[in-house]
Amino acid sequence: MDNTLFERLGGEQGIRKISSDVVDLHTKNSSISARFASSDLTQLKETVAKFFISGSGGPQIYEGKDMRTAHQHMNISDHEYMAAVDDVMSALTMNDIGDREKGEVLFIFYSLRPDVVRV
Repeated sequence: MDNTLFERLGGEQGIRKISSDVVDLHTKNSSISARFASSDLTQLKETVAKFFISGSGGPQIYEGKDMRTAHQHMNISDHEYMAAVDDVMSALTMNDIGDREKGEVLFIFYSLRPDVVRV
């Protein structure tokens, strides 16, 4: 039987590193960095990690808002969403994650799109 995506991403430690890299990339991405200017980056990295851990088959430790509630009234554009997804893909590459796992993560992010873009 195949390992879960959580396991293939390096478990909690691997996903925490990926999540930290994602947030760092977001803060440097001119298309979306303004959205993170006043964020508590330590807390944001923790929230992203918990969401990613739970969503990839790890322990259910995420207790935050659902995606629609978290992004409601932010008017996130398709361009901004794709910039964020590109950062996620870059973070996966930076952490030597394979193509199979990248495809699975990409599928997850595309499935979340209706709850984030223009809600």
